[in-house]
Amino acid sequence: MMHTIHRSLGVARASNRLMLHGNANKPTIFQSLSTRNMSILGGKEEEEEFFVDGEWAGCSKQFRAPITIAVRGTDILTDPLFNKGTAFKTGERDRLRFRGLLPPRISTIMQQKGKILASLREETSNIKKNIMLEDVHDRNETLYHRILVDHIEEVAPLIYTPTVGQACKEFGDRFRRPRGMYFTKEDRGHMASMVYNWPHNDVRIICVTDGSRILGLGDLGANGMGIPIGKLSLYCAAGGIAPHRVLPVMLDMGTDNEELLESETYMGTRERRLHGEEFYELADEFMQAVRHRWPNVLVQFEDFSSDKAQILLNKYREHHLCFNDDIQGTGATTLAGILGALRAKGEEVSSLGKQRILIAGAGSAGIGVAQVMLQAMIEQGYSEKEAKAAFFVVDQNGLIGKKRIHSLSPEQAIFARKADDDGISMLEVVKKYKPTIILGVTAVGGLFTEELISEMASHVDKPIIFPLSNPTVKAECTAEQAFEWTNGNCIFASGSPLDPVEMNGKIYYTSQCNNMYVFPGLGLGASICGAKKVTDRMLYVAAEALANYVSSDDHSKGKVFPSLGEIRQVSHTIAIAVIKEALKENLATKDVPLKDIQNFVAKRMYDPVYVPLVEKREVTI
Repeated sequence: MMHTIHRSLGVARASNRLMLHGNANKPTIFQSLSTRNMSILGGKEEEEEFFVDGEWAGCSKQFRAPITIAVRGTDILTDPLFNKGTAFKTGERDRLRFRGLLPPRISTIMQQKGKILASLREETSNIKKNIMLEDVHDRNETLYHRILVDHIEEVAPLIYTPTVGQACKEFGDRFRRPRGMYFTKEDRGHMASMVYNWPHNDVRIICVTDGSRILGLGDLGANGMGIPIGKLSLYCAAGGIAPHRVLPVMLDMGTDNEELLESETYMGTRERRLHGEEFYELADEFMQAVRHRWPNVLVQFEDFSSDKAQILLNKYREHHLCFNDDIQGTGATTLAGILGALRAKGEEVSSLGKQRILIAGAGSAGIGVAQVMLQAMIEQGYSEKEAKAAFFVVDQNGLIGKKRIHSLSPEQAIFARKADDDGISMLEVVKKYKPTIILGVTAVGGLFTEELISEMASHVDKPIIFPLSNPTVKAECTAEQAFEWTNGNCIFASGSPLDPVEMNGKIYYTSQCNNMYVFPGLGLGASICGAKKVTDRMLYVAAEALANYVSSDDHSKGKVFPSLGEIRQVSHTIAIAVIKEALKENLATKDVPLKDIQNFVAKRMYDPVYVPLVEKREVTI
């Protein structure tokens, strides 16, 4: 017997049933079926049949192409890429030689997922929920990513911001299983050979950090490995990159965190952090090593300190496929949010260059946001002079001005105001220049005071307020404060997810301005087309695609980003925009059929489902 159901993408997921190790360039029955599945991107429904009897009850009747594996028996059960736990059918248990090594009752992935979710929802501590999910990650990657795909709104805050900050702080205390690769100064001269220790040949995305500036928590050294692991989980779930194609990396250059240097449970190098030429030489050896083994890999720089982040990006961006998420990812995401906020206010997005933008924070994130928005204004037709005039960048010493031009980086100097204004406070900037937008990237909790926001609201109708620092305790203000201090008359977005605010009988909605809306789609698009590099135009079209995805109904509620439940569709849309731009700039090294680009991209997105496993055997005659 079988049941037929209708599944809509808005209710469930963007299905594009790609096998774990499948060759997307090799046409199969499997791929022809996924064409039908992806018709739901247009809002149509997908018909899928399921068994209701026997050990296959609850399983789809859709064809699943098998994959060949070189291991058998208990080696399969301990490999999270292939392990299905109690979902292995009787035939597989016989064929793969571990019959009797599992309990006899056979489960489906949905039953397994339900059991995990039930346990998760009984727990009240977010950090314990994070540990529970990582335990699943370590034993069954398909199940882990199925949970993420189907319940991204519930689970993303547990594996990423804001919980990932606490997970990093406790990384050494709760270390269970190695994931990713670590490089230290002791590996000098060996990195080119070390990368061959990684067991997978088709790595598409590397997320690398040195742990020197983890969120708003500062130098966490090797404990910062939690960030690449969390980011790459989102690449898999939100961006459709298969888990065997991602690699988290820690460049362990030491730490200047005294607490870690004295900690017995710290897992990293207990030495002072490397700086200067020695740091850059090791970083360069790493970049050459990974590019030699995986020539088309995209390297995402993550959470490097501000004094190194821009230098690394400038050095490699023209000749390697790479980008810095804190600089470029934050910039593109914030740009998308600002464009959406202008629409929510009833203004044209082309008015961006006419805004007055106060940015609190002149580090890599703040300057990265300013750079991306500056380029967007120029794209809209504003002159460089007109675009620069829109920005007011403040650091711990006040407004950046030309009096201290010699102490600024080249990127900061672009946004220096006239000498007379150098050093004036944020409040003075608000009183004198009446900014329409305020962005916080300082990691200084409570920086936006009632006096500051009230003063801003007295000059501007519906000020745009984005306190973007993570985790939540580091945010410049809360949603409740922003709405209270503006009498509900503002557009608000934050770096971490916050609940809507109820005030005076009315509900005010918030949005999460988080890079996870951009980097999965950017990486997917660059990977599919084999882009030679990530350009400013690619970031702009990614931001534009994200901004255009938000519905007018959401805008009417004051929302400036789509719901996290739509993030796979968002990534699909961004990937298409990035691919088209790469083709336009002649930077794509792979053929992409523009006439069928929707299905072409969809078919190459990983969907976590169990597929049949077959032991690799040599047949001799």
